[in-house]
Amino acid sequence: MTDLNATLLSTLSSPAVRRIAPDRPWLWLELGFRDMSAAWSVSLGYGAVVAGVSWLLALGLTGSGLFHLLLPMCAGFMLVAPLAAVGLYESSRRLGRGEPVSLGAIVHAMRAKAIPLAYMGVVLLLFMLFWIRIATLLYALFFSDLNPNFDNLVGIVFNSSVSLPFLITGTVLGGVLASIVFAISAISIPMLMDRDVSVTTAIVASVTAVQANPKPMALWAFLIAFSAAVGMMTLFLGLIVALPLIGHATWHAYRDLVAD
Repeated sequence: MTDLNATLLSTLSSPAVRRIAPDRPWLWLELGFRDMSAAWSVSLGYGAVVAGVSWLLALGLTGSGLFHLLLPMCAGFMLVAPLAAVGLYESSRRLGRGEPVSLGAIVHAMRAKAIPLAYMGVVLLLFMLFWIRIATLLYALFFSDLNPNFDNLVGIVFNSSVSLPFLITGTVLGGVLASIVFAISAISIPMLMDRDVSVTTAIVASVTAVQANPKPMALWAFLIAFSAAVGMMTLFLGLIVALPLIGHATWHAYRDLVAD
């Protein structure tokens, strides 16, 4: 596997990971699109469910007067999205083995891995709740005297005298949390679906893979963030395609980065 620069990096507590070429994420997207096309009904159905839930959540927040949480919740979604795509990892795993893809088979595989997935879910959920708490505190700190409402929220957030420090602070803190979550979840959840390893082992392998491949993983993080942003900016409709594409591609990222 010379095209991967397959230098194996071993750790005492996790599977070996490979060093890969900087442009490999583009291949992951190509392979992800292939899987999405091969199992289009399951993939797009998966994306449609997530888009629908996002719509309901947005309507609920708006109707409850919590409209200021819309943007933080959208950002928070990206922190738990790796777990939301677990069924897509299983779909790609089955396609790679030449096995049929069905909702029943996916649910069965998820149930078999319920405990490690639940532990990983708790970890990601804690990060999301921490981010929502930070965002709420920042909002109260910067805008408590401006009395924003649904009609003027965007104008106040982006055009008031405190907009720049608010956006800089939020971006820096959110970026730090997102970077940590990306490092621990880049390949850990696909690994949990594929191997009998502990959550700790999977997280260590994921962090090792990110550290060993800073350029390709930075590109991959950008592609994920860009796809998610496009999906949300289209009133969540873009998530119908973006989520399954990134989910399937993440499986191939795992297969590329972790030695057999």
